[in-house]
Amino acid sequence: MARHSPALGVDFGTSNSAAGYLVNGKPRLIEMGLGQASLPTTFFFDFETRQTLTGEAANRALLEGAEGRFMRALKRVLGTALMHEKRQILNERVTFVEIIARFLNQIKTRAETDTGLTFDRVLSGRPVVFHGTGDAREAQAEADLRACYLAAGFTSVDFMFEPVAAAIASGATEQSGEVGLIVDIGGGTSDFSLFRSGGADVEILASHGVRIGGTDFDRAISIERVMPLLGKGTQLRKVIGPGLLTAPNAIFNDLATWEKIPFLYNAQTRRAVDEMTRLSEEPEKLDRLIAVLRDELGHDLAFAVERGKIDANGGMQQAGIALDQIERGLGAPLSADTLSKILTPCASELWAGAQETLQLAGLDPSRVDRVIYVGGSSLMSIVSDTMKALFPNASHSFSDVFTAVTDGLARAAGRP
Repeated sequence: MARHSPALGVDFGTSNSAAGYLVNGKPRLIEMGLGQASLPTTFFFDFETRQTLTGEAANRALLEGAEGRFMRALKRVLGTALMHEKRQILNERVTFVEIIARFLNQIKTRAETDTGLTFDRVLSGRPVVFHGTGDAREAQAEADLRACYLAAGFTSVDFMFEPVAAAIASGATEQSGEVGLIVDIGGGTSDFSLFRSGGADVEILASHGVRIGGTDFDRAISIERVMPLLGKGTQLRKVIGPGLLTAPNAIFNDLATWEKIPFLYNAQTRRAVDEMTRLSEEPEKLDRLIAVLRDELGHDLAFAVERGKIDANGGMQQAGIALDQIERGLGAPLSADTLSKILTPCASELWAGAQETLQLAGLDPSRVDRVIYVGGSSLMSIVSDTMKALFPNASHSFSDVFTAVTDGLARAAGRP
């Protein structure tokens, strides 16, 4: 008979997910693949095999050109009506609640197989805000996530703010009297928690969040550098009378948004693009958009933008976004300076989020002794540059950016 553990800590992320539990007072992360402590939060519905692939297998299927439907960033759908709409996928009609539940059940099964324990209880991370402070969808988003865990086979579900978990993982309980700020920049949200360290527990002074993350960085880059190559901003002849109109932005904006890409692959969108092409002054650009929709290359394009972003952020000479899958030799240069300019509005939102956290705690920036970065998107230079400008006297350090939240959840889940 399997032994029962206290609880499993799970970080269900927009881009990646991980799980862990406490063993002899230390967190142990569940292996999600060979030597991997996290699992991409991605799905591929294979039209040929009629199987649903997740994680690295889903990414490989997409990149290898398998026939199917790819999905990513479903965490951003929590709280919306889309979560409960049934849609035909492979051989059945399912909701996003069911799709996410199956992903979470895989994590549960891996944990139980790996440890020989039975995990009935889960402590899940959650962003400080899913959509925005005061947004009516906030309560529904947590309710949706709870429903996903219950459908995955857990019988008890508790939540902890992700930056609070990161504060626990940072060793804040071992310091004395310091005021720290966790800056948790994930794929879909950015969360801030001010804490005072020392004692058995972390004293949380204030937490705040904004709905902006790595996928928003990708979106901004794509809209600015890629979508013009597909026809964004081109002029269309009026159907009646002389004159020109600018092509509508809606399709381009959705194509640049990870979670909205799958919903563009339909006859209505293709007809709209065909009509724009017929009226366009630059039909060759919209022909590329037709190809992207016809061949369902939206996620290939999004991954290319993400790779270009990482290269430019790392200072690679002649960094750019390669779009050969659309047209041989097609691409968009992306220098570090260009990247910084594109992401300036995002930096302003991060500055405002940190400032709001300070105001909630009644603290001046000079009172913050250290800033700790977690979340994969915290590696973007605009994040640390923005926080260093706001907190020039604090020490700045990166925790285990991809697993710090899971580490803290595992520690908290194992408490009596």
